[in-house]
Amino acid sequence: MQKKVILKNGLGIIIGAFIYAIAINDFLIPHQIGEGGVTGLTAIGYYALAIPPAFTNLILNGLLVVIGFRYLERQTIWYSVWAVIWISLFLKLPHFIGYHTTQTLIPTVIGGVLMGIAMAIIIHCQGTIAGSTILAKIVNRYLGIPNGSAMLFFDLIVAIPSGLIIGFQNMLLTIIELYLSAVVLNKLLAKFGAKRAVTIISNQYETIAETLSTQFQQGITIIKAQGYYSQNERPMLYVICTAKQLATLVPVVSQIDVKALVVVEEVRSVQAEQLKQLL
Repeated sequence: MQKKVILKNGLGIIIGAFIYAIAINDFLIPHQIGEGGVTGLTAIGYYALAIPPAFTNLILNGLLVVIGFRYLERQTIWYSVWAVIWISLFLKLPHFIGYHTTQTLIPTVIGGVLMGIAMAIIIHCQGTIAGSTILAKIVNRYLGIPNGSAMLFFDLIVAIPSGLIIGFQNMLLTIIELYLSAVVLNKLLAKFGAKRAVTIISNQYETIAETLSTQFQQGITIIKAQGYYSQNERPMLYVICTAKQLATLVPVVSQIDVKALVVVEEVRSVQAEQLKQLL
């Protein structure tokens, strides 16, 4: 099981690294749109000194990985090293799309969305892209600030001064791109961790509980409840499930009791030792 998780996370990080490199090589750098954190410093080094982005990315992120060893879990750091290696490799590849336009807002939006998607995939796979994401992970772990919001703060520290090199207009476009990537990142991480909390009220609660427990192979909580108007006791069932399980759960309940009241809420649920992933 552990090997499968490692393989899944490793492949996910490679996919995220590929999307990340496309965002930089095909949308941001060709249109002189900056970035924040290490990626921003990488872009500045390329614009001002023609330093290869892959080289700058590897050196600066290596330093931050060393810092991460003290404050983050070893697993996260090793996944981050894996991500940095693949990002550096993909950044050295030729342009994959070769997109060029004079409409600078288009690459800004596409680049920001792709960056958010790439970072969400990598963070969901227990890694980071090093740089500001390591700092954001540390802030998230100890202060509870969402990853995307913390990243936006650290990225702006680099992005705003970059206006001296890439120009005021491109600096504003960079801020827009950073904001979009932070919004996409927060939204996707919330979706990745989301589950459904289902409350079922039915006179046939025992049959429903037995059927669902057998079908989903998980525990179901029975809550003692009493109706205010009727003053009758009527136990409620409380189930945590995925969106995919919910599509099966509702028809099963309806088949047993068509009059059953089913209330569904979106929640974020993990095991207790993984509580920090809720943030």
